Amino acid sequence: MILILLFLATAFLAYSNGANDNFKGVATLFGSGTTNYKKAIRWATITTFLGSLTAIFLAGALVKNFSGKGLIPNALVQTPVFAVSIALGAATTVFVASKIGMPISTTHGLVGALIGSGIVAGGTSFNFSKLVSTFLTPLIVSPIIALILSMVTYVLLSKARIALGITKETCFCVVDECEPIVDSKFRSEAIALGTEVHKKVVVGTNQECVTKYNGTIFGIGAQTILDYAHYISSGVVSFARGLNDTPKIVGLLLVINVLDIKFGLVAIAMAVGGLLNARKVGETVSQKITPMDRGQGFTANLITGILVTTASIHGLPVSTTHVSVGSIFGIGTSTKKANIKIVSNILMSWLLTLPIAALFSAAIYWLLLKLF
Repeated sequence: MILILLFLATAFLAYSNGANDNFKGVATLFGSGTTNYKKAIRWATITTFLGSLTAIFLAGALVKNFSGKGLIPNALVQTPVFAVSIALGAATTVFVASKIGMPISTTHGLVGALIGSGIVAGGTSFNFSKLVSTFLTPLIVSPIIALILSMVTYVLLSKARIALGITKETCFCVVDECEPIVDSKFRSEAIALGTEVHKKVVVGTNQECVTKYNGTIFGIGAQTILDYAHYISSGVVSFARGLNDTPKIVGLLLVINVLDIKFGLVAIAMAVGGLLNARKVGETVSQKITPMDRGQGFTANLITGILVTTASIHGLPVSTTHVSVGSIFGIGTSTKKANIKIVSNILMSWLLTLPIAALFSAAIYWLLLKLF
């Protein structure tokens, strides 16, 4: 019975992870107007799924770390009740955040759940030094590095674009504006004639007014190269996220044999969660942190992809959420268009993720001990 519950809890965690995280890799594709939401989420689903399957071969270190080994005694790590409490504690936290559109970190949720259940289960034997060095340090440092690198990279790429003679062209939109006739002398005629239609020039959103890059590189249009590079970079980010997050979830299933089946379960549940419940978080990351054009979106994705892929290979549990938001905020800081209120709300949700997940996990562990 407890193993079935563990299986379902892990599937719920993977589903919640997909709902909150899958779209982050392609957020700049949507936010910059390069493509629409449906095409972006499909591309994210495919590349994340491939990253999840690749994790079978490349991400053994993360599987071990997120099983809880080294944080609490090995005897506790092998108990299904401990794994269930971690999965449900983190999943509940991430799922609620997804429903309200807050882009929190599943990694952060898992760390909080490990702390909550670990303290209840292990008491003073909990390894706080490993918690800080292996988990908390990468989570805190990674968004700061992402912010700085995206700012520096954006400046360097902008200088390179100018040196290559590539110019940015922003269109202005002409829209219809209906204004009622308000002169009292003609009030009766206004009722009969309705409204007059005028034209006016406005600066609209990224979806209405598109920034295009004019020029060629090796005989190929700069805009074409940028769009392809943007798609590739977003695919890299999504692939890296699947590579980085899947082992963290699979680590909870070490007490069940047949590792390949575990990865397949997690990959499918993450894909379904992203397809069905990613919209609110996607809109927050894509459109509310900062407006961006295609070049700026590409820069943010490039930095996110490099950092998350490097972390995955070295077994560092960084958060794709933290890195992605840090990169996009770095662009907004450079252009001075960042929405500080939204960023502040996101930072507050990050601070609350760990203690909330810890409380959920601790309560679930205590309840399961009573039942089993």
